[in-house]
Amino acid sequence: MSDSDHNANGDEAHATANTLVDLQCASDSELFSPSQAQLTLWVNQALNFAHQEGLDGIQAHKHFNSDITVRIVDEAESQTLNRDYRGKDAPTNVLSFPSDLPDFIEEPLLGDLIICTQVVSDEACTQHKTLEAHWAHMVVHGTLHLLGYDHIEDDEAQVMEALETRILVALHYPAPYTEQ
Repeated sequence: MSDSDHNANGDEAHATANTLVDLQCASDSELFSPSQAQLTLWVNQALNFAHQEGLDGIQAHKHFNSDITVRIVDEAESQTLNRDYRGKDAPTNVLSFPSDLPDFIEEPLLGDLIICTQVVSDEACTQHKTLEAHWAHMVVHGTLHLLGYDHIEDDEAQVMEALETRILVALHYPAPYTEQ
């Protein structure tokens, strides 16, 4: 970070995320899947907005130059991972695996997103959304999970969904939680 990225108090000012996305495609599906440029834009936008949100415990700026893996999978791999890690024996749209490195290892790793192309496609159709808009939502949603956001409790869900909505609207997609 350069000196121009700090304000007079030494705090970060207008810093922007520049995350490296490692795209892995493990699905033979012919369905839409986003480009690396789209994935990078969506991840960086989630990091920028999370940083601006400034919630306790969410330190998005620490991940501004991190690496993230986005693995696009088929239903079988999604189901196996969902069963093994969440105890749910069905494919799911997105799984988030935050980096869990010991403090003495200073690798800039945010974590891994596993996204099932068939589930995302089916949901987009059911919810009357474009594939691109729903993919953007899933990447933003997963990235926020990597940062520590959750939606188990109602108050957490309200915070996370409001942030997702602001991010997606800023990206010129429709609000994800409104009826279409």
